Amino acid sequence: METNKPLVSISCITFNHGKYLREALDSFLMQERDFDIEILIHDDHSTDDTIDIIKEYTERYPDIMRPMYEEENQYSKGISNISGVFNFPRARGKYIAMCEGDDYWSDPLKLKKQAAYMEAHPECALCCHAAGIVAEDGAFRTVEELKPFAGSGVIKAEDVISKKENIPTASLFFRTEYAKQLPQWYFDCPVGDIPLQLAMLMHGSVYYFNEAMSMYRMGRAGSWGESMENDAAKLKWERHFDAMSKLYAEFDKDTEGSYREAVKEAVARSRFLIDIKEDKKEAVLDPANSKFLRELPDTERKLLILKAKHRRIYDLIRSIYKLL
Repeated sequence: METNKPLVSISCITFNHGKYLREALDSFLMQERDFDIEILIHDDHSTDDTIDIIKEYTERYPDIMRPMYEEENQYSKGISNISGVFNFPRARGKYIAMCEGDDYWSDPLKLKKQAAYMEAHPECALCCHAAGIVAEDGAFRTVEELKPFAGSGVIKAEDVISKKENIPTASLFFRTEYAKQLPQWYFDCPVGDIPLQLAMLMHGSVYYFNEAMSMYRMGRAGSWGESMENDAAKLKWERHFDAMSKLYAEFDKDTEGSYREAVKEAVARSRFLIDIKEDKKEAVLDPANSKFLRELPDTERKLLILKAKHRRIYDLIRSIYKLL
């Protein structure tokens, strides 16, 4: 029975994750530890069997599970950073570990490793790690891993701000005290991970384990340099870019320009990634984007270049690919 104040609060948000939720919850409960935990689970008005699963686990583990159920979907009402609004304020642990209901942890020592490092390094605000990738159908992609940095160690602030690949959500482990004093730009942003990372940088260092200790569930079959299908999709991505630009501008202001070059690069990378979604061949051929182009997977990069330079050949190859 968990009776003491937990060392770690696990923040889990769910919405129609019934297909995956048991795997996530079991991965929390399998953690080998010598400290107490709590599972802060927030359900955003699921319409599948997610709520039934949460109630089942709450009955089995009443001292660990702390569920919250919404009568209306909060995301549709404009609250995009659900964790920061509903879970972080009620966390009782010294640390918060994140994992959404459709991902899961793969290493039973994950929490122990991260807690040990944070306990030994009070200057560290955020700890994270690599992740493996599992396909929507459950088939492991053993050759693919999300590794935003080259190796384990303290990561330079500039490399956290501007990186080729985002840090996996299910790897984030940070100090609760900082999560309860997040700046307004965190809540204004349409995504939660990047503003959270930026906010933690304002309090301390970031440590990265180059070990895949969680699994990210990828719902699409792979990237073929897919373009926007319609104007509504383009508008959505342009609004996203505007919001991210504003986020970086606010962070730059609050840090008094200390990381300006990294901020500029992060904005430029975001612009490039949206441009290729919008099928802008000039973005692919612009020498100023060569660094960002090199960061893409080899096949995707070659296809983008082929598409920009020889569209007819690209269309022929793509039509054959679809048939196969």
